[in-house]
Amino acid sequence: MKKKIPEILIILLLIIVSLCGILSMDFSNSCSYINQYGDEVKLFGSGIYKDDSYFKAPIFIGTDLCILFFVVPLFVISLIKDLRNSIENTQLRLVSIEAISLYYAVSLCIGVKYNRIFILYVILFSLLFFTLIKRMRNLSRNNYSFEMKKSDAVFLIFSGISLCVAWWPDIIPTILKGTSLKLIENYTTEPTYVLDLGIISPLCFISLVLMKKKDSLGLVLYAILLQSIIVVAVMMITQSAVQFASGAQIPLPALISKSVIFIILGLFAAVLDRRRSNSSRIPGMLMQSAEQQFPVE
Repeated sequence: MKKKIPEILIILLLIIVSLCGILSMDFSNSCSYINQYGDEVKLFGSGIYKDDSYFKAPIFIGTDLCILFFVVPLFVISLIKDLRNSIENTQLRLVSIEAISLYYAVSLCIGVKYNRIFILYVILFSLLFFTLIKRMRNLSRNNYSFEMKKSDAVFLIFSGISLCVAWWPDIIPTILKGTSLKLIENYTTEPTYVLDLGIISPLCFISLVLMKKKDSLGLVLYAILLQSIIVVAVMMITQSAVQFASGAQIPLPALISKSVIFIILGLFAAVLDRRRSNSSRIPGMLMQSAEQQFPVE
């Protein structure tokens, strides 16, 4: 149980941080100002997101809703299952949820305007970062048995490309015209572009190459990517719901190219993750589990 103290602290911090965000949901205190680019920006004006833009704050709150009501319950259930019987699927599930939570923590640290609970963001990030490294190191030592099919390869390639299709059209015009991002508002950059294009998209292709080489790390990365995409699909729904509730106008092309793509990917990821969890095994861990149930005297 002592070994799970970092995970317990992470769960508590996820609850506190996401709840603080959700309690900021008040659309009546907005105000406007002129940003450094000479554009008028509407600020949210409420709670810990009061200094964030009226467009971005509902997205943050939608993310908080997904974390509190979807990710945290998954985290708790997976941790309980791992405490009862630590096998491949429970460990892969935990490392996947921790990776998703790390993405959330990084987004809060570098994407949200500085606020009163910034130190909690940093503590959450630090706990997740080192816990994830330790868990991935242990998992990568195991000898996984997983037969990669064409559907897995197609999914990884499509996912890696989809992230580029979703975000590059926002970036390329600014490079050609020498302007800032269209929705830069009161920010200096967009962390989602950094994380998705700089980490997640390359990981899709790295996972594919490693699994072809029968490298155990490839399956660990694949499990993380599948779970992450499933959560992102749910997150897109909660984000869009809060944005609509706030009265924000979402252009149809943006809705199709971003939200719909990720929801479709999430459905496919759920099917592939179920097949992965049913077919992949770690011989050494299965042997250890059998010995625990039938000890040799």
